[in-house]
Amino acid sequence: MIPMHDGLAAVAGQYDAYIVDLWGVMHDGVRAFPAAVACLEQLHGQGKHILILSNAPRRAAEVTARNAEIGLPARVCDFVMSSGEEAWQLMARQAAGQRCYHLGPERDLGMREGLAYEFVDDMAAADLILNTGALWDTDTAESYDALLRPAAARGVPMICANPDLEVIRGGKREICAGAIAARYEVLGGAVRYHGKPHPGIYRTCFDLLDGIDRPRIAAIGDSLRTDIAGAVAAGIDGLFVTGGLQGEELGVDAQGKADPARLAALCDAAGVQPTAALPVLRW
Repeated sequence: MIPMHDGLAAVAGQYDAYIVDLWGVMHDGVRAFPAAVACLEQLHGQGKHILILSNAPRRAAEVTARNAEIGLPARVCDFVMSSGEEAWQLMARQAAGQRCYHLGPERDLGMREGLAYEFVDDMAAADLILNTGALWDTDTAESYDALLRPAAARGVPMICANPDLEVIRGGKREICAGAIAARYEVLGGAVRYHGKPHPGIYRTCFDLLDGIDRPRIAAIGDSLRTDIAGAVAAGIDGLFVTGGLQGEELGVDAQGKADPARLAALCDAAGVQPTAALPVLRW
């Protein structure tokens, strides 16, 4: 059975650094969770190193600014890294005058800034697709079949700047770029993913946490598929927040606590085992 703790205080002494997910752990896309913010402040006060790692398809500076807007001040962490930042850094090195079609909402337009691509409005003219997510919160992955099928047939590669399949924004589920990318693969397209659970983003995190041994680093997240699987593959402990993205599957109670047997069954089905579980991130 997976150890279940009421708060992070039960295991905080085992680690010197934490890689912390944002959505579902620190906020719900609309406002920060006060108990989670207080927990990071407690860790910071104890000299722990905190790296916020988000699968947001935006630059790290934009993520930091948005965090502050919804009540998560920059002072509670040492570093912020995002899947969007990793994708942008790669694209900045590989532009070479390519024509790029950007599939994503207006809030992600910052991903284009500073890149030497020609951004085109016609998919037929594109050499590359930058996928940052759905245009509308009611869209499904299949909504883009007519747009993407010809591109897949032409062999146009896609960069996915957010591997998440879905997110809960203010209590409602929405698809993410990862769902569209998975659909593109079904249509025959090739996708390069940036962010959790893929190894590149963890190498960047370990560079930022230089000097801290991996057994002293823990990742905290609410997705078995991205946060916990990514942590395990990277060789660090994964602390699973049961009251977040997968709370409905776990049938959690009002406090976010999951039934131990149901949690074990879900982890077995996912093929990944967290080191421990918390109902929510709190001290």
